[in-house]
Amino acid sequence: MRLFTVGLLCAISTWGAVTRVEVLQRADLPVAGFERIQGKLHFALDPKLTANKAIVDLSLAPRNAQGLVEFTSDFLVFRAKDPAKSNGTMLLGIANRGTPSIWTSLNTGSNSAMTSAKDFGDNFLLSQGYTVAWVGWQWDVVAQPNTFKVYAPVVPNVTGPTRLEVLPNNKQTSETLTYPVADLNSGSLTVRDAPYAPRVVLPKSAWRYSADHSKVEFTTPLTPGRIYEFIYTAKDPVVAGTGFAAVRDYISYVKKNGVAGTSTTPIQRAIGFGISQSGRMLRTMMFEGFNADEQGKQVFDGVWAHVSGGGHGGFNQRFAQPTKTTGQYSGSFYPTDQAPFTPEALLAKATQAKVAPKLILTNGSHEYWGRGAVLNHITEDGSKDVTQPANVRIYFIAGIQHSGAGGVVNPLVQNVTNSLEVTFVMRATLTNLNAWITHNTAPPPTNVPRMDKNQLVPISALKFPYIPNFGMVSYAYAPRHFDWGPEYLSKGIVAYEPGHAGGAYPVLVPQVDADGIDVGGVRMPELVWPLMTYTGWNPRNPNVGASDQQYSLIGSEAPFARTKAERERTDDPRLSVGERYRSKSEYLSHIESTAHQLVTQHFLLDVDVQKIVNLAGRHWDAVMNPSTK
Repeated sequence: MRLFTVGLLCAISTWGAVTRVEVLQRADLPVAGFERIQGKLHFALDPKLTANKAIVDLSLAPRNAQGLVEFTSDFLVFRAKDPAKSNGTMLLGIANRGTPSIWTSLNTGSNSAMTSAKDFGDNFLLSQGYTVAWVGWQWDVVAQPNTFKVYAPVVPNVTGPTRLEVLPNNKQTSETLTYPVADLNSGSLTVRDAPYAPRVVLPKSAWRYSADHSKVEFTTPLTPGRIYEFIYTAKDPVVAGTGFAAVRDYISYVKKNGVAGTSTTPIQRAIGFGISQSGRMLRTMMFEGFNADEQGKQVFDGVWAHVSGGGHGGFNQRFAQPTKTTGQYSGSFYPTDQAPFTPEALLAKATQAKVAPKLILTNGSHEYWGRGAVLNHITEDGSKDVTQPANVRIYFIAGIQHSGAGGVVNPLVQNVTNSLEVTFVMRATLTNLNAWITHNTAPPPTNVPRMDKNQLVPISALKFPYIPNFGMVSYAYAPRHFDWGPEYLSKGIVAYEPGHAGGAYPVLVPQVDADGIDVGGVRMPELVWPLMTYTGWNPRNPNVGASDQQYSLIGSEAPFARTKAERERTDDPRLSVGERYRSKSEYLSHIESTAHQLVTQHFLLDVDVQKIVNLAGRHWDAVMNPSTK
């Protein structure tokens, strides 16, 4: 790989809030014909502009001589060196806690290091002509190689309450503070045994600030499985909403100037893609009106939020902590899963400004059990299904856990983790979205479980079968109404920590068939022709406490018995593999046929069919010959 250290790139025209693109490294990628451009983006925002007024505390931040607020952000771009090999679309991956999660989700066999040829796997993204980019938007991540953050301005001499919640899996003895301590006499530590259980205040002797005031230290190690909460008075809040502006203004810039200001081929279209936390970031970014740049022009042509449920996040408020999130059993008091939920409401400001993108939301089984995903497509009172606007598609990918394929024993949970693969559906989804914004070729219709088809039920009505030696959960997570104070919605200022919890939103989960497999939505070949039961939930291991609760983000799998005799010995009501299929070849024939059907429906790509068949073959071998797994 050829590497050029550029240092400082000057004489680049200002566009909007981007004042300079500083290219620090430029290199040929280990994949022939492509290059890597990495550096820092320099911004200067005018707090008086209408487009910037939604950024909380921007008007309080230090300004330069021109009255503008300056900050910087990391950026990285992969692109074809020959413009003829570009499809004209920039895929901006919203980094998840600083990491480039979309890379390994879409390039099979790849690695997030993104430096060696092996790290590029099958190089799906670049081979399809995408210019792939990342821009730092989150301030509370550690700067390191292949991590992207925004170096946001700080508002001095402002104080306010800040809260940390800790659910230990071990005997934890300290927790790092997000913001500096303003008052060393402030602080309160509580403990509770359920998300909304009464808090028990622990004595002051139970904790202390570390010598450098960067941590809270616990006199007695915390008990695994209990929920601890530390509240203190903090100072110097970060203007976290500048992360939205960094993403917005870089896309605006590249559409006018190219990726680093030197290209004669500007980007024609842009897709914002986020997974989990970064999907919540995009949902919040759209809702708060950041899809119009400083000149009122549309930023993203397409937006895709994957496995983000009904979520938003603490991304643009005073004393924001973007990293924090709800974990079903813990974190319920962070501003994660809050209204509005439906796409029509999320896009209301963009629609009014005539800059609404094409929007795709994809969620799996876990997000219905643990992230309020059902609220995307039912009314907030839970009374009926919601019809989606023409520029929106929502897909339920049945059976999958939150991220990645598992199939392993995890000491944090009771069941083997879910091994159902989602990458191939995601590749087709991206292809559909790009065709939609490029040629106005409509993707498949919304496909979600529906109330009017009895595919959505309260957990009490779930018809889940008995499975021997399989841990169950007894509840599904329900987001609640919250009040964080009179200026929270208008100014992003939190007055109450913890927030005042109100009533719960309705929670419905996909009904299951006789095998315990989700009905409704997009069902992959290994669900249509199963070898095992897949769920989006997995209970916590007794060793880490609260064993009747979901462990965050992890699903389960339970293979069928191999033979009728084997299942009868354990009273397993699910038909055995031998009762379902006469041979491996017959099974794989079913898998291939269903995969081709999904290709015609545009939920899979033809190029991936054989990979899907090969993966199913490996799963057959693992179930029928466990010693070879």
